[in-house]
Amino acid sequence: MAQVGSEVRRSGWQGLTPAPAMSEAQFARWVELVRHRTGMLLSPERKSFLVTSLTARMRELGIADYDAYYELVAHGPRGAVEWVLLVDRLTVHETRFFRHRPSFDLVRTRVLPQSPVPEALQPYRIQVWSIGCATGEEAYSLAIAIDEHLSRLGGRYYFGITATDISLSALATARRGIYPGKRLDRIAPDQRARYFRRVAPDTWEVVPALRKRVCFAQLNVLELARAPLAPMDLIFCQNVLIYFDRAQRQAILDQVVRRLAPGGVLVLGPGEVVGWRHPELERVHHPDTLAWRRVARRGGGAA
Repeated sequence: MAQVGSEVRRSGWQGLTPAPAMSEAQFARWVELVRHRTGMLLSPERKSFLVTSLTARMRELGIADYDAYYELVAHGPRGAVEWVLLVDRLTVHETRFFRHRPSFDLVRTRVLPQSPVPEALQPYRIQVWSIGCATGEEAYSLAIAIDEHLSRLGGRYYFGITATDISLSALATARRGIYPGKRLDRIAPDQRARYFRRVAPDTWEVVPALRKRVCFAQLNVLELARAPLAPMDLIFCQNVLIYFDRAQRQAILDQVVRRLAPGGVLVLGPGEVVGWRHPELERVHHPDTLAWRRVARRGGGAA
């Protein structure tokens, strides 16, 4: 396979040459590879996105043919390394802090205690899982919301957040916890002063005390059955299921529910699933949100 790049490189790919046309057969082949390895569905409307993502990487390698690049990606140890690099081009990482504020309001009002925890029950503990955390803004937003709320109540408390994503480069950014100012446009001034420090004129870093509350790890949502996670009191899974078909959403949600502690709350993005029911869950009603609480231990559901 090492010869593929060198042979195509001699064919004369130029950096400013328009992307080659992708046939329907080639598109179908790439769609199946992405679906098989990540579960993500690329609709015909996203063909231009796929072409742009592939050609950006192909230009870097000097490969001008989709089939040649496919053969490189699909086979052998080098292909495994190349796939890790390519998947970062195929997943969307950019998000913002407190992206969907009603969901964080739900956490404050329907998940966390509303009055001081009795001394006999301290320290209050809550374990959280952020699925598809991208570059970390959601996980840190959860940490800010929880820490801010519990500190106002007073007393001793502990919380930890496990944040997972398929992209290694996104996770690297999340672990650094350094963001441009535009990402913090929904952070209140007092929150910025407490939970961030300026490291450049328009660059901010999450303070170490908050960063240590969050553990970032790589995880493909198609492999949740093998995820060694303890029961979670709160699971955030927003803007993840939209990439999967109905059957895959069902399988993912079934695995997620199994990792939800009794009384724990699952928060999805509004509109991500329609008509889903699960015998272990009951709806948690809060304006402009989609959430359930686990009330039983066993059963199945349908998305």
